[in-house]
This record gives sequence, structure tokens and C-alpha cells, in this order.
Amino acid sequence: MSSGIFFERYLWFHKEIKNNKYPCARRLAEQFEVSLKTAQRSIDFMRDRMNMPMEYVASKRGYACLDAAWELPGLWLTEDELISLILSYRLASAVPDAGVKASLRTFLNDVIAQHTADKFNIDNLAEKISVKNIAYARTGEPIFHRMLEALLKGRSLRIEYYSPHSNRHSVRDILPLHLLSYMGTWHIVAFCRVKNELRDFVLSRIRSISPSDAPMDVRASAAGVKDYIRRTFGILHGKETKKVCLRFAKDIAPWIAEQSWHPDQQVSIDKDGRLCLTVPVADFREIKREILRYGAQVEVLSPKALRDDVKAEIEKMKKVYR
Repeated sequence: MSSGIFFERYLWFHKEIKNNKYPCARRLAEQFEVSLKTAQRSIDFMRDRMNMPMEYVASKRGYACLDAAWELPGLWLTEDELISLILSYRLASAVPDAGVKASLRTFLNDVIAQHTADKFNIDNLAEKISVKNIAYARTGEPIFHRMLEALLKGRSLRIEYYSPHSNRHSVRDILPLHLLSYMGTWHIVAFCRVKNELRDFVLSRIRSISPSDAPMDVRASAAGVKDYIRRTFGILHGKETKKVCLRFAKDIAPWIAEQSWHPDQQVSIDKDGRLCLTVPVADFREIKREILRYGAQVEVLSPKALRDDVKAEIEKMKKVYR
């Protein structure tokens, strides 16, 4: 039953008790055409879970209000909205900040207590819903917390950053602009004072973090940040794209048919059951990794440059396994 229907009962009972009409379970049951037990559970819920100050007055055969200033809580959600909140908490399990998750858990437990008579605790969700990421970079809690705080408050930071590509450490003054979880790994898109442009920093590669007083001449709009993310992350990587056509074996075709590689992808099934997938890409690196995952069950049909690139990688692998 939705919380809106519950709220109608609470609102009626609250009005009656504030007007000194001494409502009781029988009158509540008659008003809303529910059983006497259901009506009594609603009254118990208002008293025990919503902390409505009331007492039963035997001489009046009803309840009296003990605090005329008490009011019903102002936040009321539908059943779907409450479920959405509960689900969002479980999905937030990937956030590497125990403090944030603890605050969210306390808040949601309070909300649930006010919106449902069911005995439910947010901690029970682990038995029903889980989130698992693999092959992602783990972010330290202190780094994540300080980065999130600076992002939300618009503050600059000085970071020591390690780049595995060059095997070098560098010190950067940055202004965080957008926090992104990409395939389980946390990134911060920030304006970098050294490069004087937007840059992507992987949070797990930040070795130290502190406030920065360095002046920032930031030239990045929200639209610019969004465009940077579009060009930098995902199989669609860059403005100029080429169509990649992949043919998957019959055995794996049903699994590929379930997947979404790109919003503009095209899928067709051959008479022999093989599946052809066409997606727009501009950078071969990420899609080449996806192709190699499926081994002999996928063939690059086009473009020739990507097909040759995959063949060259296979030749290198042969040398490793000789």
C-alpha cells in the first residue's frame, strides 16, 4: 500500500486529536473502511515510530494530544519514490567514503521509519541487492572525501599525481569540476593550471592532496565539461569517428544482442546465426580490448586499419606463448 494512503489516515487522526475529538481505533476503522486491527496498527505506528505525543483517555474512550505544537513530518513519499531511494543507497555502495554512506544510511532509516509500518532496516539490503565491479582502480577514502568536498564547495586543490604511462610524479594545481565513475574507477575532470585546460585525473593515482591558493583562470563551462567527457570516455572517443563492424560467432550472438555498446549501434543477424555489430569509434584502443576479450568468437570486418591492428596484436601474443 502506498504511503499516500497511510498519510490520509495520519492526517485525519492528527486533525481529530488536535481538535480534542478523542479519536480511537474504531472511529479510524469506520472512517477509512479498514479492519480494527489495521486501524490500531496505524495508531501504534504514529505513536511509536512517528513519536506523536498522545495518550489514551479511558473516560473519553479515545486519544488525547499531549503537545499542541507537534505537527506531522513534512516529507512524504510515494511507494515508488521510497523504493527508488532504497535502491539508490545500495547502488551507492561503490562510493569509497564510509562517512557519506553512514550518513545516507541513517537518513534513509529515518525516512523508512516514517513512511512504512513494515519492520525494515536499510542494512538488510545487502542480502537482497549488491553491486560488484571488477578490474577497477581502488580509491582511498581520504582522497575521495577531500576531492568530493572541494568539488561541491568550488575550492582549488594541489595534488601530487602519478602517471603510469610516463612513470613520473607531478604536482598540479586543479579546480575540480566533475566527478565520474567510469567502469568502477573514479575520475575527476578538472581545470589544470599547469596545462591551462581541462584534464582527467584518476583518483587512485593521486598520492597527496591539499588546499591550493593558486589563482585559476578557468575557461570551462558545464557544456564544455560535458563535451570533454563525451570525447574522452567510452568507445565513442573523439569528434571524428569511423564505423567499426564486428561479426560474432553464433554461440555468443545471443549474449552480444543483449549488450549496449553505443546509443547509435546497429545490430543484424545473419542467416547462419552470426551477429554483426556496427558502432562509431574514433580511438581503437578501448574497442580493441573489447575485441580481444572474445578471442576467436569475433572477427573485425572493417575498417582495415583496426583489423590489421588486431592481427598484429595476435602475432605478438603468439610470440609470448611459444
